[in-house]
Amino acid sequence: MHDAKSKLTNALWRIYNRMERPSPWTTGGNLPWNDPDFSQRMLREHLDESHGAASRQRAEREAQIGWMWQKFGLQPGHHLFDVTCGPGLYAVEMARRGCRVTGVDFGPASIDYAKALAKKAGVDDKCSFVQQDVRRMDFAGRDFDAAILLYGQLAVMIRVEAGALLAQIAQALKPGGKLCVELLNQEKVDKTDSSWWFTDDAGLWGDAPFLHLGERFWDDDNKISVERYQILHLETGRLDEIHLCDQAYGVDEMVAMMKGAGFTAVDVYPAWAELPLYDADEWVAYVARK
Repeated sequence: MHDAKSKLTNALWRIYNRMERPSPWTTGGNLPWNDPDFSQRMLREHLDESHGAASRQRAEREAQIGWMWQKFGLQPGHHLFDVTCGPGLYAVEMARRGCRVTGVDFGPASIDYAKALAKKAGVDDKCSFVQQDVRRMDFAGRDFDAAILLYGQLAVMIRVEAGALLAQIAQALKPGGKLCVELLNQEKVDKTDSSWWFTDDAGLWGDAPFLHLGERFWDDDNKISVERYQILHLETGRLDEIHLCDQAYGVDEMVAMMKGAGFTAVDVYPAWAELPLYDADEWVAYVARK
């Protein structure tokens, strides 16, 4: 107990002496997606239908899937590439409609769940799921008919990596293949600094009592939001510090980036073309054709 109290004291002093404003990407700027324990806790958030913080709720996913099916011109037998597929909630539904699907994600628990979900739905023969960092993947020449990269995942990597990933996807598509990318609308991004805190004994950060201290900063020069989370585990005194960076893109910049990656045309749909999403106005959907 004395050791835990000492660690708690040290952790509080570390928080007190923290850098006033963290620099973007200094700690990698992302969540520990591939950590097995974190991945399992994140999976719970993906599957929690009471909120859309990790994955959108079912009705919203169904609206997006129907819209993308039409925009892509998909047919049974076509091959879809789901980049950052998570627990397969989009991929398996596309497979139920007749597509073959290849999904890639960094989270081991999500990949395991996606495989089980496909089997339960009777479409495991149409689905292939790979656990891998999408920044390290190579599916060039696979001739996918379409690809999806949803819920702002392109924004959690630096611009160079984002451009390289778009090029990788272009190389994986057949001529005329299409990619849908969902990104926050730069004009609607919250550009104010803020802080918040809460306590809990279960959730994304652990399954024992913890104190979460959160801060958010906007870097206007680079158009990046940086969130710094200090998670103090009360029983042990361990302090985790996690930074999450979110690169914002203007529409013109993203269109140019997609064309530079090998796409010949890009259609832009602010607010997801008015789909019934609770936060549709905050997002832009891009559909690029190779």
